[in-house]
Amino acid sequence: MEDPSETKRELGLLEEIEKDPDTTQASMAARLGVAVGTVNWHLRRLIEKGYVKVKRAERRKLRYIITPEGIALRARLTMAYIENSMMLYRETRDQALVLLKSAKEKGYKRVKIDGDGDIADVCRLTSIEQGMTVVEDEVLLGIAVIEIQGRELYLREPVVE
Repeated sequence: MEDPSETKRELGLLEEIEKDPDTTQASMAARLGVAVGTVNWHLRRLIEKGYVKVKRAERRKLRYIITPEGIALRARLTMAYIENSMMLYRETRDQALVLLKSAKEKGYKRVKIDGDGDIADVCRLTSIEQGMTVVEDEVLLGIAVIEIQGRELYLREPVVE
């Protein structure tokens, strides 16, 4: 199975080429937030496999063309990306449900989400759905904290002095 970050990069490149076949490697790199060398490596790979063709538009200008095989690859990569995203959503939601159940059993009614990004958003929505009030300040008494470390979630209870 291909690395999800590789899938995302190749999908991003195919989408960029589809939007603008006259795009440059430097502009693709900037839009995708990667190094030009990374774009070059992936493009060479896509070209070698027959997913993209290159034509010289001008002396120093290239035009990238997605082949029918490339269009099929783009569809497969899109599906893989969606499946991976849904798997991450389900795993995060399941972890959050276990932690929220534990927090409720310990008498907590409020929770703080310690982290940000998509995983924090899933935790926030799951908390609200489970009837927990999501707060920003854990200094208040009676606040449990869902701590995000990478893809893992942990329940941190406040220190009682």
